[in-house]
Amino acid sequence: MAVSRADDLIPSLFRSEYGKIVAVLVKTFGLQNVEIAQDIASDTFLKATESWGIKGIPDQPRAWLYAVAKNKTKDHLKRLDTFYDKVIPAVKLESSHSSESMIDFSDESISDSQLKMIFAICSPQLQVDAQLTMALRLLCGFNIDEISNALLSARSTIHKRLVRAKEKFRQADIPLELPPTNDIKTRISSVLRVLYLLFNEGYFSTVNDKKIRKDLCFEAMRLGMILTQNSLTAVSDTYALMAIFCFHTSRFEARISEGGEQILYSDQDRTLWNDELITKGQIYLTKTSKEDFENKYFLEAHIAYWHTKKDVDETEKWKFILGFYDRLIHVESSPIIKLNRAYAISMVHGNEAAIAELQNVELTDHMLYHSLLANLHHEPADKIAHYQRAISLSTSPSDRMLLQNKIQQLQS
Repeated sequence: MAVSRADDLIPSLFRSEYGKIVAVLVKTFGLQNVEIAQDIASDTFLKATESWGIKGIPDQPRAWLYAVAKNKTKDHLKRLDTFYDKVIPAVKLESSHSSESMIDFSDESISDSQLKMIFAICSPQLQVDAQLTMALRLLCGFNIDEISNALLSARSTIHKRLVRAKEKFRQADIPLELPPTNDIKTRISSVLRVLYLLFNEGYFSTVNDKKIRKDLCFEAMRLGMILTQNSLTAVSDTYALMAIFCFHTSRFEARISEGGEQILYSDQDRTLWNDELITKGQIYLTKTSKEDFENKYFLEAHIAYWHTKKDVDETEKWKFILGFYDRLIHVESSPIIKLNRAYAISMVHGNEAAIAELQNVELTDHMLYHSLLANLHHEPADKIAHYQRAISLSTSPSDRMLLQNKIQQLQS
């Protein structure tokens, strides 16, 4: 029984605590030696696996993990002291004993360490793909296979990104600290972008793995929460991004069927929407600045908010959504935003207006483009043609299943 419980608990704790342990230990070893912190964190969980299966789970498993990580760190520092004292005294480094006082696993220390780690990972000296990969590895505790699945990249590609990023940490001497107050506003945009991408990889992922999608979304939300708890990073954009996360995640359970199929917004069971998350999103939205009315996150937060409205006139709701898309398209005129706006146009002005709008969207080689056109056309032959084109462009088994079902319904 103890083995079964430990087998269930340890993976969950690894996901929630690995990044915290690494962040705290990096304070002692520095970013240039992040692999030492990772090794100690991994060894800590290995010891938990060996011990808990035999002796049972301790009363306070997190405290147990922190104590073991702290002791392993002290042992490592003592071995370093012995090495420098007895093996190569001529190049003895400054004593490491003083670093032991930095091994603090209090809630305040963990939050501070992870906040500093977020900014280090989002350093402008790293490429965006490297930032995202390092965030998944160091902050979220994802292994290489999970990162590969989440980012739809080859395992070898992820491994190379991690190696290059760690080498950049060593060469560039990136500090583990918050930027100066006057630089926070500039730097936080990079941090929020990484969290936004991290969330989107989960929420809009084409990977047929519901667990990975949930973990990505919840990790982005957890890291965003850390930003809201510091006065320097609790800015309007941070609150707007958290509102986006809450509103989207509130509909998570209604988006995917038990069989793993995607469920369109219009077909979702609204009783499955999470009212608590919707309320939290509304609270975050009230904390945004009205001066950010033309800001990307602010506008997207309001679009997501209106999507969660249940007891309102549908036509009026979509008029508000289209109004915010009209503003957003001037801020970020991406093909996906144009595609989403076209759907809003169909809800307000009809399908023919939306089809005409899609002629100006450069996304003809994307599954979503043809899927939307199939929904907008009236003739079965046109619908089937676009569904078939969408299937040929899809990389998701669940999406292909949904589209194939649509074709079968038309042919029956």
